[in-house]
Amino acid sequence: MSTPNRILYVSQEISPFFEEQTPVRLLNRMLPELSQSNGFESRTFMPKFGEINERRHQLHDVIRLSGMNLSIEDTDHPLLIKVASIPTARLQIYFIDNEDLFHNRRGLKDAFGVEYSDNDVRTIFFCRGVLETVEKLRWPPSIVQCSGWMSALVPLYVKKAFGSTPFFADSKVIVSLDDNSYATPFGSHFADKLMIDGVLGSDVRAIAGLPVGYEDLMHLAIDYADAVIITTPTHNARLVNYAANRGKPIYDLSAAEADKYIALYNDLLSQQ
Repeated sequence: MSTPNRILYVSQEISPFFEEQTPVRLLNRMLPELSQSNGFESRTFMPKFGEINERRHQLHDVIRLSGMNLSIEDTDHPLLIKVASIPTARLQIYFIDNEDLFHNRRGLKDAFGVEYSDNDVRTIFFCRGVLETVEKLRWPPSIVQCSGWMSALVPLYVKKAFGSTPFFADSKVIVSLDDNSYATPFGSHFADKLMIDGVLGSDVRAIAGLPVGYEDLMHLAIDYADAVIITTPTHNARLVNYAANRGKPIYDLSAAEADKYIALYNDLLSQQ
């Protein structure tokens, strides 16, 4: 029996877990259901931001997947996994959680609208937490689609830290460009915080010792992606130009019908 084609969605925000239903959140909710209806298996991960109401959305702990410690700059951060179902779509959403980094705090900004100073660590924890959990699930994805800058480290980690494992060796990685960004650059030690087995200093040379703004982070994501998609009419055109200069396939799906995504997935799979 052939191995089914699987899509891993790593999304910063998904409807219906926020009060405001933005186009990006709605798209991230629609795509897993769409792919499943077209014969793919899918799993979806997002951060467990503090404003997500666990009782309303019936989140519960997944004990067998929780309990790992992710070390970032010699500090251990316990990884908690939660899951919720969207019954109308037959979807399960996995949440990456940690008491200090996510559970007791809002999304990306505090109550006064100030970006959290450790959003860099939260980003690292989220991306590594997703990939560690997928390994533990023993669920090798054919395609990994990243949405939102908080997923931007997934391409680097898939290609460098996890690329030699049987779970990610053949995975194609898609990076989405949308209208989300951040204003406060990550600190100049961000590249050092990224280091785990498989990631070399040369892999992150472009950001070593420098403050890392939104475009710098997305450059890193594009460098290790197999394809780039444009998902919103308003996006950073400089990033599109960067992807083109790096020779990355670019798909403008900002006004596309849903079936265009399925065509993209099939196109990438045909290249394996």
